[in-house]
Amino acid sequence: MPSQPLFVSSGDLVADRRYQWALDYLKRGDAEVAADILAQVVGTAPKFATAWFALASIRERLGDRDGAIAAFAAARDADREDYHGARLHLARLGVGEATPAMTGVYVRRLFDQHAPEFDVALVERLDYAGPALLLEAVRAHATAPLRLGSVLDLGCGTGLGGAAFRPFCDRLIGVDISPGMVEQARAKGLYDRLAVADLLEFLAGEAGAQNDLVLAADVFVYCSDLAPIVAGVAKVLAPGGLFAFSVETHDQADVLLQETLRYAHGAQHVRDAVASAGLRLLELSGASTRSEKGEPVRGLIAVAQL
Repeated sequence: MPSQPLFVSSGDLVADRRYQWALDYLKRGDAEVAADILAQVVGTAPKFATAWFALASIRERLGDRDGAIAAFAAARDADREDYHGARLHLARLGVGEATPAMTGVYVRRLFDQHAPEFDVALVERLDYAGPALLLEAVRAHATAPLRLGSVLDLGCGTGLGGAAFRPFCDRLIGVDISPGMVEQARAKGLYDRLAVADLLEFLAGEAGAQNDLVLAADVFVYCSDLAPIVAGVAKVLAPGGLFAFSVETHDQADVLLQETLRYAHGAQHVRDAVASAGLRLLELSGASTRSEKGEPVRGLIAVAQL
């Protein structure tokens, strides 16, 4: 179910107050009154994306699918950067592009919001094992004992992947789109270099770098098409360098936006992305890196080589 959006002011004090009034009714369990108030709010403030998104969420909860779609579309149109992720919810409801790319603004907001409690939520509540599984896979395809020169941790988050690989490398670089996540990673003192950047832009700026390993743990669930990013990775690997990553998966060949608003990639999509980048796929094996509602989430571990 769509969640209550983070508040972004309409610029109209009266509209903002009425929005909060609607949420008060919602908290008391009166969703219909809340929806009525929000409908009035967006009638007077039609560019109030937060109110449109909240109205869409409530309408969906009330079983008004068509009304929810109309409100999500209005939220999308009121905010071209899609701060609230309205395009994703439209795709989830079968409207518009099936697998729209997540905007940088949306992903940054999502992770900045959760950065302080991220480690506890992921490891203790969701049984996260992505870094450990990737380390095991890299060990299987590298010389023993494992010793790497430069490791690039894409979407490094708070540094869980970096912590797993730090003992085995001489230089560790991390990049993430979220300043909040990078702040948490910096506090751990694991990385020789940290950057806040969009992954594709960062890779383009690093072309010609000689990394022995590029790591992407639980990152591509927020990327629709893997081909551009794998191509970027190929340009920052040393000859013979490895690229190890995880994805969530499903039974079809292509990409699927799931109810969780995370992307699942079919095995064929992964193979095609790796091949188109000129890499050799060494491993593509089934594994679960995390749980969802107490159940393992289907995934794949991939290792490719330049």
